[in-house]
Amino acid sequence: MVVNHPDLVEEVLVTKNRHFHKHFALRTARSTLGNGLLTSEGDFWRRQRKLAQPAFHREKIAALAGVMVRFADRMLESWETEQVRDAQEDMMRLTLEIVAKTLFDAEIASESAEASAAMETLLKTFTARVGRMLPLPEWIPTPTNLRFREALRRLDRIIFKFIAQRRGSGEERDDLLSMLLAARDEDDGQMTDRQLRDEAMTLFMAGHETTANTLAWVWFLLSNHPEAEARLHVELDTVLNGRVPTFDDLPRLAYTESVVTEALRLYPTVWLLGREAVEPCQVGGYDVPVGTTVYMSQWVIHRDARFFDDPLVYRPERWADGLAKRLHRYAYFPFGGGPRICIGNTFAMMEAVLLLATIARRYRLALTPDARVDPLPTMTLRPRHGVSVTVSRRVGVGVRSSPGLSS
Repeated sequence: MVVNHPDLVEEVLVTKNRHFHKHFALRTARSTLGNGLLTSEGDFWRRQRKLAQPAFHREKIAALAGVMVRFADRMLESWETEQVRDAQEDMMRLTLEIVAKTLFDAEIASESAEASAAMETLLKTFTARVGRMLPLPEWIPTPTNLRFREALRRLDRIIFKFIAQRRGSGEERDDLLSMLLAARDEDDGQMTDRQLRDEAMTLFMAGHETTANTLAWVWFLLSNHPEAEARLHVELDTVLNGRVPTFDDLPRLAYTESVVTEALRLYPTVWLLGREAVEPCQVGGYDVPVGTTVYMSQWVIHRDARFFDDPLVYRPERWADGLAKRLHRYAYFPFGGGPRICIGNTFAMMEAVLLLATIARRYRLALTPDARVDPLPTMTLRPRHGVSVTVSRRVGVGVRSSPGLSS
């Protein structure tokens, strides 16, 4: 069953959310993500969500803004003007290093290639498995399953190492792992190592893949819309005056945020949600028997002319006059909605805006003539062939690097 109106999306995700569980495709991800927030259900999910929520309060993630900017500025030190680069690959590497630092307070530059390759293997295997009518069980030693198990072992080794080191040291740091370790429920219970691993794996994978894809689409769209890029540069030059952005700049970077918001409208990283009925109910007056899967597509609803003028046109300024407040809550839902809205949505938006501001204040990214950018709808929406760009340093812009970094 497919629903394509915000009222019906709200019925499924909010009003009748207890009648539904996550779609079967996400259940197949449990071998990778375990019983983390993305895959768990019922009372266990509610307990875990309550334990994890304080780590994502606004004041907590505000302290991580400097890490995001510092790592982005450091990446730019390796760029050369008129150099051809894959923007998606760069964003994936950057957001992987950021999630490792903000989650584990760890520098994984030496392990990032291994971790990135392992995550790519897991994602490809998961996508292929969901796409088959009768996927082979994971215990059968096919080449694909063997690669999957080895990739999972490599990631587990990295994550369990971080957890063991932190438990052993007993020290508290300003990262998400420390906050999860310190979390207690009403019975003074805390997460086991396995629960920590499952939540960390979920954040580790989702926390870099989604933002990286969002920024890849941003660079693609800006390259095709020079007027939007020019307006972005005016705002960055005016607000920042050559310095790096900070958390306190975010309210003044309204157009920069709109550039990201509009990219998520046209190319939502989460492009399809599915919910399976575990109790009989009605949606939009239609009976939904147990076992029925209800699909809701951000790609479809975000491009619907009933809710957006010129819906296929990339126009960040559409958000400047309070459109978000006038829209139905579920006409635009890139992070899902209801009780199971993405716990990291504020973190993700802050990261995307700060990385965009840090990079765009110094460089322009223009698509190469042979660039072929097509959507690949896997577990997330990513550019099928990457985003091939030529980077060029912006001329006449006073640029000052982050503290501790050379220009």
